[in-house]
Amino acid sequence: MAGATERNTPKARLLGAELRDLRKKARMTVRELGAELGLAQGTVSRFERGERTPEIAYVARLLGVLGVTGDRYDELIEFAKTASEPNLVADSRSGMHSHLIELSEYDRAATRTTHVAPLVVPGPFQTRAYAAEIMSSVAPDEREVRIELRMARREALYSQDTAIGLIAERVLRETMGSEAVMLEQIRHLMGLAERPNIAIRVIPSSVGTWTLAHNGSFILYEFAKAAPTVHLEHYRGPVFLYDASDVEAYRDALDTLMTTAMGPEDSVEFMGDIAKKLEGIPQS
Repeated sequence: MAGATERNTPKARLLGAELRDLRKKARMTVRELGAELGLAQGTVSRFERGERTPEIAYVARLLGVLGVTGDRYDELIEFAKTASEPNLVADSRSGMHSHLIELSEYDRAATRTTHVAPLVVPGPFQTRAYAAEIMSSVAPDEREVRIELRMARREALYSQDTAIGLIAERVLRETMGSEAVMLEQIRHLMGLAERPNIAIRVIPSSVGTWTLAHNGSFILYEFAKAAPTVHLEHYRGPVFLYDASDVEAYRDALDTLMTTAMGPEDSVEFMGDIAKKLEGIPQS
């Protein structure tokens, strides 16, 4: 088929899984959808398995047939534009919130996420007040939109099988905005850690050896329907790594980081001590 790409990337498989779910919600068979689009049944099946990436015109027609409109339509069209690329550098100038929406898609689809945070609390783990302080240099209207997108990402943590936050000790000790903001943030992290699917682990400042956290913040996304993906956060151009060898290098390096981080129980106790200090309560 003209315009379709044969490259089987994680994004293509995620797009295909989403299209399959939409087709089933519309109560259509693969054969029926193919007939509506003028495509062979096998072609539609390959789209849904992520074995081929349809050109944007076909994605638009497919979404139209399935009755997808509004923001959801726009999100999936943007997602489809880069579905065949092995790795992607997101340009913050092209589409104000496209990479933030893409992160939301990954948060929603992932079964397991590992957030490594040497500088600030990971986005989905942030309170609204902490997020506002992080974005204090952003124009007010834009800041509100980004905060809402971040709060929406937070909801996805609850539905994932496993979500791990590896947070550097300095992040918890540094006052972001005010002590009240930090106290609320730390108490929020402690509350998240009580959930059976969420673990917060502190990376001590006394590690004394190189770990992957020294390279900066990143997220490892793992999926039931697609290969894992790494997201690297940069100031103006976030990077998505889909290439298998790149992702595997991060997974291997994570093993060292896991052995240097505090365990979940010790981490909660550690955060509790910081919270008491912020509250002015003498530590035992």
